[in-house]
Amino acid sequence: MRTRALVVLVAMLLIAACTNTGASQAPSSPPASQPGGTSGSPAATSSGGPSGELKIGMVTDIGQLEDKSFNEYSWKGVQDGAAAVGAEAPQVIVTNDTADYKANIQSLVDDGYNVIVTVGFLIGTDTRQAAIVNQDIQFLGVDQFVAAPAPANYQGILFAEAQPGYLAGIVAASISKSGVIGTVGGRSDVPPVLAYINGYKNGAMSVNPNIKVIVNYTEDFNAPDKGQTAAKAMIGQKADVIFQVAGLTGAGALRAACDAKIWGIGVDVDQSKSLPDVAPCIVTSAEKKLQNAVKAAIERAATGKQTDNFFNDASNDGIGLSPFTNVDIPADVQSKIDAALNGFKDGSLDPCKPTACDDATAG
Repeated sequence: MRTRALVVLVAMLLIAACTNTGASQAPSSPPASQPGGTSGSPAATSSGGPSGELKIGMVTDIGQLEDKSFNEYSWKGVQDGAAAVGAEAPQVIVTNDTADYKANIQSLVDDGYNVIVTVGFLIGTDTRQAAIVNQDIQFLGVDQFVAAPAPANYQGILFAEAQPGYLAGIVAASISKSGVIGTVGGRSDVPPVLAYINGYKNGAMSVNPNIKVIVNYTEDFNAPDKGQTAAKAMIGQKADVIFQVAGLTGAGALRAACDAKIWGIGVDVDQSKSLPDVAPCIVTSAEKKLQNAVKAAIERAATGKQTDNFFNDASNDGIGLSPFTNVDIPADVQSKIDAALNGFKDGSLDPCKPTACDDATAG
């Protein structure tokens, strides 16, 4: 199982600029939205502060910077990390199409950025190639597993998505009255999406072995209308809880849940806060602590403590459920959640069983 993989420590080059003495005025708690650049054109997204020698840039996954989830909170982590290491205000390039990944990374390379964060599984191949060619630049890949032989300047920031997915499944099965729950996924070829969804199914089945879990992959992270349509179809099949794993597409699924007066479960971050218009029907969110994890990765890179892969899971508080809202969770359900968390920590519970985390046909 990926979350139990051994974290291999590797020696790496120190970034000469990590001794920068300029005090940064980058915000320690950045605002939720920042203007982003178009493909190939980085846009300044925070203001003020003397520039240090560290230059940190980020390339988003496809979609919007303000996606209320994956891109946005990775970017907040970049801003926090830049402030923590005394770097100048970071820059971001927003990716409009997967074909733009390579050019967007190269744009930051050409502009002299020496710490580059790329976001998402799909950009991993281009990130690895850039790291091999540009060994004096530190690359951090969110949701990217760095396979051997690992470039010393490339760090994967990984999460045990199946764990919070499993916890969300416990909640969904516990509050469902119909015995039918649904989940809307972005793309079926993205391992973190599969892990969330299959963990959700396994967690639900641990509560009710006969529960029906409807799965729909929209193959799109940026189409709320598709998410809404997918969720409506599930609701028509008596689903009374909808879990979204599809970015802005999933936001549409949560809106459909609210319209139908059923429960929704968010993803990646606390979406009762990031999507206030659907907050009244969100019970909780399956979280991976993106903002904290990206900030910590930048700090590791700047101090020469980088590893090839860093796994964020229950053992280091890298995942979890957001605080419950709108419903009172019974004590016995909370006990099941607590027991699952303890099982993840001691290795006695595998969230990828009985359905394997990489099974794209489940549901």
